[in-house]
Amino acid sequence: MAKVKYYYDQETLSYRKVERRRRKIVGGVTLFAFCSCLVGFLLYLFAGQIYDSPELRTVKRDKKFVELQLENMEQEIEQLTAIIADVEDRDNSIYRIYFDASPITSEQRQAGFGGVNRYKNYEGYTNSDKVIALRESMDRLKKRTAIQSKSLDEIAVLAKDKEKLLMSIPAIQPVRNQDLTRMASGYGFRSDPFNKTRKFHYGMDFTAPRGTPIFASGDGVVERADANSSGYGNHVRIDHGFGYVSLYAHLRQRNPYNVKVGQKVKRGDIIGYVGSTGRSQAPHLHYEIFKDGDRINPINFYYGSLTPEEFNELLKKSQEENISLD
Repeated sequence: MAKVKYYYDQETLSYRKVERRRRKIVGGVTLFAFCSCLVGFLLYLFAGQIYDSPELRTVKRDKKFVELQLENMEQEIEQLTAIIADVEDRDNSIYRIYFDASPITSEQRQAGFGGVNRYKNYEGYTNSDKVIALRESMDRLKKRTAIQSKSLDEIAVLAKDKEKLLMSIPAIQPVRNQDLTRMASGYGFRSDPFNKTRKFHYGMDFTAPRGTPIFASGDGVVERADANSSGYGNHVRIDHGFGYVSLYAHLRQRNPYNVKVGQKVKRGDIIGYVGSTGRSQAPHLHYEIFKDGDRINPINFYYGSLTPEEFNELLKKSQEENISLD
C-alpha cells in the first residue's frame, strides 16, 4: 500500500494531503529514461574508442592479413624479376651470341600491354593501387617468361644444329701425316706443271704413295664419285650441309672408290685411295673445299687432326709458291 504524504499549509495552519499529478509523474519517468539512454550512448561511444567489438576485431585482423600478403607478394615478384633479368642477360650475352642468334632487345622483352584498361575490375577498393601494381607486374613477368621460354626453345634447336655443324665441317686432313711424302702445293698462285704459266691453284696437293687411304674430312653425303669432271680424274665430292662441300681428286685407276653416290659418311671414313688420274703429274690427292659454291682455302679447316706444330709446318709449306702437281 502506497504511503500517503502530507504537507503543512501555513495559510490554513493545518496539514494537507500531497496530491500526485499523473502528468508530472510521466514527465519525470520520461526524463529519467532519456537521461539514462543518453548516458548509455555516451558510455558506448567512449568504450568503442578503447575496446573493439568482435566483428570489428575480425575485420581489422583480415585487413592486416591481406596487407601482409600483398607485401610478401611484392617481395616475391621483385625476386622473380631479378632472376628473369639475370637469365635474359645471360641469354643475350652468352647463349644467343655463341649460337649466332640476334639478341632480343629490352624493348621487346619488357613491352607493356596497350589497348583497353586491363585492371578496371580492381578499381574502387581500399588497396586498389597496390593490387593493380602487383597485377601489372605479374602480367609483365609472365610475358617476359614466355619470351625467354621461346628464346630457349630457339637456342635448343640452334644447339642441336651447332652440334651437327661441328661434325659436318670438313675439319681434318684427308691424308694422315705419317702417309705423306710431302705437302706438294697449297692454295694460291702456283706454276702450272703443264704450260708453266702462273695460275691460281684452288686446293691443296698431298703427295702420298698410290693406294694411300683418303679420309672424309667431315660428316656428309656422297654427292659424286666419278671421272666426269674435267681435270679431276676419278674424284669424290661430299656434301656436308650448311653450304660446305669437299672434293677429293686424282684417285687411283683401279677400285678408286670406297663409297657410292648417296651414301652417308662420317668424318674419318675411308672414301677412296690416292692415285694419279686426270690432269695429274704424280700420285697425290688434290683436295678442295667449297662454301656456298665458292672455293676457299682448306688450310683453315685442319683443327681436328693436327697439333699446333704440325699445323704451323703445313701452313709454311702451303704458302710456298712452287709448281703444283695438277
